[in-house]
Amino acid sequence: MSRLARLAAAHGVSTSYEPSPGRHVPVPEETVVSVLGALGVDASTPAALRASLAAADGPSARLLPATVVQRDSRPPDLPGLPEGTALRVTTDRGDHRDLGPGLPAGAHTLQAFTPDGRSAHATLLVVPDRFPAPAGRCFGLLVQLYSVLSQRSWGMGDLGDLADLAAWAGRTGGAGFVQLNPLHTAAPAPSGEATDPSPYRPSSRRFTDPVHLRIEQVPEFAYLTGAAREQAAELLSSAAALREDVLRGHAHIDRDAVWQLKRRALELLHAVQLSPGRQAEYDAFAARQGTPLDDHALWCVLAELHGPDWRRWPSGLDDPRSARTARARAQHAGQVEFHRRLAWLTDAQLADAQRTAREAGMPLGLVHDLALGVHPSGSDAWALQDALATGMSIGAPPDAFNAAGQDWGLPPWRPDALAESGYLPYRELLRALLRHTGALRIDHVMGQFRQWWVPEGRPPTEGTYVRYDAEAMLGSLALEACRAGTPVIGEDLGTVEPGVREELADRGVLGTSVLWFERDWGTAGSPGSGAPLAPRQWREGCLATATTHDLPSTAARISGDHVELRHRLGLLDGEVDAERAADAAETAEWLALFRRDGLLPPEGPRDEEAEVRAAYRFLTRTPARMVGVWLPDGVGDRRPQNVPGTWREYPNWRLPVADGSGRPVTLEELASSPRLAALLAAVREGLAGPQGDPGRAARQDVR
Repeated sequence: MSRLARLAAAHGVSTSYEPSPGRHVPVPEETVVSVLGALGVDASTPAALRASLAAADGPSARLLPATVVQRDSRPPDLPGLPEGTALRVTTDRGDHRDLGPGLPAGAHTLQAFTPDGRSAHATLLVVPDRFPAPAGRCFGLLVQLYSVLSQRSWGMGDLGDLADLAAWAGRTGGAGFVQLNPLHTAAPAPSGEATDPSPYRPSSRRFTDPVHLRIEQVPEFAYLTGAAREQAAELLSSAAALREDVLRGHAHIDRDAVWQLKRRALELLHAVQLSPGRQAEYDAFAARQGTPLDDHALWCVLAELHGPDWRRWPSGLDDPRSARTARARAQHAGQVEFHRRLAWLTDAQLADAQRTAREAGMPLGLVHDLALGVHPSGSDAWALQDALATGMSIGAPPDAFNAAGQDWGLPPWRPDALAESGYLPYRELLRALLRHTGALRIDHVMGQFRQWWVPEGRPPTEGTYVRYDAEAMLGSLALEACRAGTPVIGEDLGTVEPGVREELADRGVLGTSVLWFERDWGTAGSPGSGAPLAPRQWREGCLATATTHDLPSTAARISGDHVELRHRLGLLDGEVDAERAADAAETAEWLALFRRDGLLPPEGPRDEEAEVRAAYRFLTRTPARMVGVWLPDGVGDRRPQNVPGTWREYPNWRLPVADGSGRPVTLEELASSPRLAALLAAVREGLAGPQGDPGRAARQDVR
């Protein structure tokens, strides 16, 4: 093994990867050197390489790892401690304990004292063995909140709409949850450009975007008087026009236009003095959120003054702890306070929506979505510079679906910095997200184990994997999830490293299973038939769905419309006729399975509604703990919310829920839709009836 390979291995950096079993692809040396540099390890010259390798291998290596993890049933791994080393734990409550079983869950301090007088300390994470599990089986709606407009929306779905949807779905539809797109704060665009509408590349993952506020439900709205009241009425009129343009199909959802109106309204509300009780609530929220809220609010102000990319701000302001930044914080205290207040108002409405969902009988309520990363010029990237890898981006290596690989433009966590901090930035992020949620979805959950880093200026094909301490990452997640009593769903679609799904399942993290992908693919050295999996062959620990936000709707899938869309967008890999034929054959295979299962009549004309219902009734016959119903499937929407691989070619993340003809459908119409009601009834009855018992379904399935 070369010196560079030894140094890379010492820091979890891969020097080759395996895109398919048995095929090894070397990583360019320049990539390895760049990635090591982003981890603070110099390998740029032969002398630097020797020095870094000596530091990694030599006696100067630390006595304790920076972070140590102890599970309820597994002692921590502490290799290399000299015989006779004494270990002492100081808990997060300040009492002193011996290392071993019985320690309370939490982030403590571990100290080591060797016989020769050396000492060291580390963060000790004592974490549960398993994650909380949903109480029984349930189904729910999968929703992109912006896409669900009511007659009260300001041009896009908001938290008031979410509360209404949850109340209706729980009380009338019998749903147990509403799973949402990420509601993180969006990264604003440079002047004259449109904001990136993707919810998966936010400015901050810790705070909910105030564009989701229902303005009229802010209590101070009732106390506007005089000219402010008149201005609010004008804004309401403008919002109605914006909404009608979307609902009539004249325009796509425009979050920038929505925000311009809401921002003006919120400035009016900010001028209204809070009542003593409201002031006390706000003060308590601000104190609880502390420095992260102060930093986020200041970033918002500085972005308005100097543009949305902190890397181009005047010298000094790029450092949140500099003297110049401190002066700016004091100079713009009023505007900082405005943005702090917005975070509080949004948090309060999110809490109301979760409370409404639970009061409607939902065992889980809201299921929030944690995006994989943040925009490199955004609030979190500014405030957490020490924890993120400069000059690197998360992506994906080349594979059978994308020969060029992918670069998602998201700076990755530095595993070394996380360890040095006791994973505090990650734990604080999770704690904030879990405040008002019944379950949490983790986008690309494989990132808890390793991530594909792409050096700035290089193509995704010249990236490499960087390994994370999965025991600490999952331990941090388990600690916060158990404190909140919150199940966790991992999005584990696509290429998954061997052993990852097994480890997640062992810990109680639910996976994600999509109908069309559940086939007998076999295992290494044992090719499968490729046939659709029978219900009894599905895993229990998953959220089972017919589609996702990145995939065609079920109506588009069974009709073949998704092939035509990809053809129009120039995304097909082969000839369109061949793609149509292959797609039709795949669909026919699934429909035949539905017929054999008695979910469709054995013969007769095609019936799209019945076929969509059959797909979801099939899901209820699997042992899956959760079944997700894509809300647009309830009205026959044929348009995906996002088409990966497009940007300007398709209105990603800007479409309202629509019927099969493309006519936008309001929340009020959804609630009165016979087609949606029939679909939810089919799922509800499927889970409640004999076939909803996965054990019985398995016993009855004799294929």
